[in-house]
Amino acid sequence: MSVTVDSPPLERLKAILAELADLRHAETILDWDSRVSMPPAGAHARADASATLTRFMHERFVSDEVGELLATLESVDGETDTALIRVTRREWERARRVPSELVAEMAHAAGVAVAAWDVAKAASDFASFSPHLERQLELKQRYIACFPETETAYDVLLEDYEEGMTTAEVVAVFDRLKQELVPLIEQHRADDDVLLKGPFPVERQQEAGRLVLDAFGYDSTNWRIDETPHPFASKTGAGDIRLTTHTDENDLTSLFSTMHEFGHGVYEFEIDDAFARTPLDRGTSSAIHESQSRTWENLVGRSHGFWRWFYPQLQLLFPEALGKVNEESFVRAVSAIRPGLIRGDADEVTYALHIILRFELEQELLSGAVAVRDLPETWNVRMKEYLGVDVPDDAHGVLQDMHWSVGFFGYFPTYQLGNVISVQIWERARADLGGLEEQFARGEFSPLRDWLRDEIYRHGSKYPPRELLRRVTGSELDPEPYLEYLRTKFA
Repeated sequence: MSVTVDSPPLERLKAILAELADLRHAETILDWDSRVSMPPAGAHARADASATLTRFMHERFVSDEVGELLATLESVDGETDTALIRVTRREWERARRVPSELVAEMAHAAGVAVAAWDVAKAASDFASFSPHLERQLELKQRYIACFPETETAYDVLLEDYEEGMTTAEVVAVFDRLKQELVPLIEQHRADDDVLLKGPFPVERQQEAGRLVLDAFGYDSTNWRIDETPHPFASKTGAGDIRLTTHTDENDLTSLFSTMHEFGHGVYEFEIDDAFARTPLDRGTSSAIHESQSRTWENLVGRSHGFWRWFYPQLQLLFPEALGKVNEESFVRAVSAIRPGLIRGDADEVTYALHIILRFELEQELLSGAVAVRDLPETWNVRMKEYLGVDVPDDAHGVLQDMHWSVGFFGYFPTYQLGNVISVQIWERARADLGGLEEQFARGEFSPLRDWLRDEIYRHGSKYPPRELLRRVTGSELDPEPYLEYLRTKFA
């Protein structure tokens, strides 16, 4: 049905939101292609295109027309339409504060900087990347200045990823985690676990990943998976879920990154079809999203039940490397507390300190307490202090993550908040479903997936993250179940 100026306000608003969703579809394809397929020399032209598209989308969204439609829709009928207006109004009010020119500058800087990061990381050369990081910080300061003053400037950035969360709340949770996790790491620092020695041929790792994805519910008519330097997942639109992983023949990290990205993908895939081409058609927050990636990566993928099912298959793929390693030793090896350099490879315990380090440094960079030129040295000192490891070079240190190159300041803490939330949700799933380990041992993952779909995925962003967490678990954000899970697992 066509929409005209005489159509009801809600229909007119939905038509605009659908147009914006279509433009975002195109933007997502541009971004995916830049990370997966684009020749490196195309970065500057792609940055121009992304900046133009981003500016156009922003101008369309923050228009007076959208504001006037929202003003006429103070109250609407139905829970879904009420949620749609709430989400749209919140995003419009935030976006309205930011000039379209600044939004375009940020998009352009991200496209150029991520290409520079690729080169700098390969050369382990932070100095070549530092001007791009300085540019990102300057843009973030201008962005923060668009908003009313908050208790800390970081609150503005955190709000972009985690609605209603404050820096003070994150600090409280992270301080509690450090109290328990630092001594737990020291307690296990001298553990003598089996070290898995490759090589693990890339093609066989990819085959292993496909076996797991197929069992989890991967469908090639709706999904695809590709290789990238930094794994990610994206949803361009209905029926188009894209996962990436990074495979190295020296370890089996790709298997876990594949499960991690599946968690993101399945969340987006299972959102109610009725939300398509609206702001409700995405996960409600970064921390809730990360809770699902960590659920499939860790709570499922590092469980004994999962490996009772999958380890015999993995041994057949890697008889030279794993033929003499029994299942118990293997599970202990992939779960062991083993302080290391790389966040993406970190175990369940040390991962938290990787995130806390980044969270603290982001605040110090924004405040000027740490200068960009001093960042590698500060990073290396903190890694020694927090994890007891020596950083050999920038590639294994400050350049290991792409997030700062694309301006994702405020995102890192949601990874660890997601870990905390994952266990809160997991405990409720175990109570409702029972016998998850035995189901996994039989290669049965649909009961958990169906439960998560009904409780979380299908709702998209219909509920704010705090409300969704209360609906599922009956509680607020609480680190204690997560800590108890770790204490039990590593007793």
